[in-house]
Amino acid sequence: MSEPPEIQPREILVVDDNPADVTLVRESLAETVYQSHVHSTSDANHALEYLHQRGKYRTTVRPDLVILDLNLAERNGHKVLSLMKSDAELRQIPVVAFSSSGSAADIARSYEAGANCCVTKPADLKRFFSAVRAIEEFWFGYAVLPRRESNDRPTYTHSAD
Repeated sequence: MSEPPEIQPREILVVDDNPADVTLVRESLAETVYQSHVHSTSDANHALEYLHQRGKYRTTVRPDLVILDLNLAERNGHKVLSLMKSDAELRQIPVVAFSSSGSAADIARSYEAGANCCVTKPADLKRFFSAVRAIEEFWFGYAVLPRRESNDRPTYTHSAD
């Protein structure tokens, strides 16, 4: 019997202004088979700098997946999503709108702006962990993502605001 192929760690950017939710995402993914590197920013402006690898983020790795809270303090997540999906360099990065809002209007607006999927943050801790792991499993276990150019992976860094 042959060994399963080695899974290369994936890069995830969490954009959320709630430090507790960022911590929960990190804990949810700490011991999964994908060994994802979870990076975070707490606002829209830092998220866009991170994605464009500018300023203090110039040596970061472009993420394989963005988990985006829609309820950010300064610019809302819908604006970040629209800017990402209108940018030729960023539009192929899958974006999961991960928000406490389950309103039909927010969901429709997210898909209109280019979200690849919407997931409502569960209030229950066990379900929160399950939802985050399911997001990772789907995007890295089943979905086929575009290949990265080697220059998109300069170094592995841990970034947080």
